[in-house]
Amino acid sequence: MNAITDALVITKRQLLQLTRVPEVLIFSTIQPVMFVLLFRFVFGGSISTGQPGGYVQLLMPGIFVQTVAFTLAATASGLAEDMGKGLIDRFRSLPISRSAVVVGRTLGDSLLNIVVLTVMGIAGYAVGWRPTGGLLNTALAFLFLLAFGYALSWTGIFAGLAARDARVVQNISFLITFPLTFLSNAFAPTTGMPRVLQYFAEWNPVSTMVAACRELFGLKNQFGATAGSFPSEHPLITSVFYMLLIMAIFVPLSVRKYANKSK
Repeated sequence: MNAITDALVITKRQLLQLTRVPEVLIFSTIQPVMFVLLFRFVFGGSISTGQPGGYVQLLMPGIFVQTVAFTLAATASGLAEDMGKGLIDRFRSLPISRSAVVVGRTLGDSLLNIVVLTVMGIAGYAVGWRPTGGLLNTALAFLFLLAFGYALSWTGIFAGLAARDARVVQNISFLITFPLTFLSNAFAPTTGMPRVLQYFAEWNPVSTMVAACRELFGLKNQFGATAGSFPSEHPLITSVFYMLLIMAIFVPLSVRKYANKSK
């Protein structure tokens, strides 16, 4: 219980930072909305999806997943910046749980995602996105998105603890997130890719998460080389497996890394 209370205190600190530096919240919402508008109106007329409602129906689940995936970079750079300021030394002098700092940061970044996804949903609706899976499935899709972002934030925690400079951490994080998001089914069908890349793109955690969201939003998924495989037939279950696997690996690694840094 003490560890949970300590983590909630750190989460509160994260939220207070947003009120004192509102530019973080503003630009965290502006960038995804820019992606929505650019992809919707620049590429929307050149990509044929075969989906009712046009390209925007295919686009929005991909943009949602890309946005929560970028939580990894924000968490990593924020933690590295705190470490550079000597925050570890200040927390080390307090009688708090060693895991509270990293757990609190991941929870704070997840709460920020709620605001970002809400703004993006409004922007998507304004440009023609209409989920047809029903209110319950739509709400479940957003819960899955928050869980996916939370799982990936633990990889950001580990990256932020492993590197010493916030700029290096940010570059490393984008080297991870950009291939995962763009070499996927998020923005275009994978059937136009070389067959070898199709296997990577369709087993990619981002692709399975996008497919799961599309299924919940009432859309049909299109797979190429892996059509009929378990991820293509059961993207929801596969996404849950990926999230549990990521957390099973990076939660203990991150807590142990932070404990060693604290020493």
